[in-house]
Amino acid sequence: MSKIAVIGAEESIGREVLNFLADGNYKVSDIVALEPKALLGATVSYGEDDEIDVHNLDNFDFSGIDLAVFASSEEISKRFVGKALAKGVKVIDCTTHFFSDSDVPMIVAGVNDEQLKNATRNLVSVPSAAVTQILLPLVEVDKKYNITRLIVSTYTSTSVYGKAGMDELFSQTRRIFMNESLADNQKVFEKQIAFNVIPQVEDFIGDETKYEWSINAETKKVLGKDVKVHANCAFIPAFIGNAAYVNVECEDDVDVDDVEKLMKQTKDVIVFDKKVKGGYVTLNDVQGEIEVYVSRLRQDVSVENGFSYWCAADNLRFGVAGNVYKIIRSWMK
Repeated sequence: MSKIAVIGAEESIGREVLNFLADGNYKVSDIVALEPKALLGATVSYGEDDEIDVHNLDNFDFSGIDLAVFASSEEISKRFVGKALAKGVKVIDCTTHFFSDSDVPMIVAGVNDEQLKNATRNLVSVPSAAVTQILLPLVEVDKKYNITRLIVSTYTSTSVYGKAGMDELFSQTRRIFMNESLADNQKVFEKQIAFNVIPQVEDFIGDETKYEWSINAETKKVLGKDVKVHANCAFIPAFIGNAAYVNVECEDDVDVDDVEKLMKQTKDVIVFDKKVKGGYVTLNDVQGEIEVYVSRLRQDVSVENGFSYWCAADNLRFGVAGNVYKIIRSWMK
């Protein structure tokens, strides 16, 4: 079996990648966990019974590794991906560092897997969790109706900022219940995140944030066409998960009942859409799940050839780690 290295093994996404590999019966002896400046004796869990030593990335020799998953920061990818590629390692990068490289395909498993053959540098990237969960339900719809425009509103959990983001939500919530001051407890987010909604995900670049820009740009790169995209992204006080309302416009006349059938035919998409109280899926319902759930599917009568839907997914398991695992299975056949 192939030897796989996971860089960022102590981070949220890296841990989930390890969970998928363990569930996929990859032997513990075939997995290498890496972190920059790893502490001596550090370990991470692998499956229910095993632990893996965490090796120091700074002096690691990638010889003998078949595939490496970079689930750390852009800076780490910038410094170390080249070293892995020089040893003939296939690389899946979970950051945006290689986004502008035309010879680095951006893959959403189930949407554009055929682009793996264009990975001439043995390097592919994956988009944000939001883009993965937005596009997978639309893959068959786009083939039939030709999507021309998307308006996306995302409701993003604090896990986008990793453990630090989730810790800040927990700490602020606790302090409010204990009637304690929130002074000096606002380090990750620009505003109080507990019991609040913040209309900024990542830093501003002009009128939009980097996260909004990336949803636009990543959608175009994955679909391979100049679809119009407008994204509005907000943080909500949730620990894990991502939800989105998506308005879709198509070139051809759309039958929303047919759209539902096409979504139901798509692997890893579950349509749970009952027009009754509570007949939809929320973030609490999808934690730990490996599919994207679609609800509130309906015609958008404000435009020609339009429809909208709500989707929710575990951004760590489905959105990034699950996508990475599917790519590993396809690429390492």
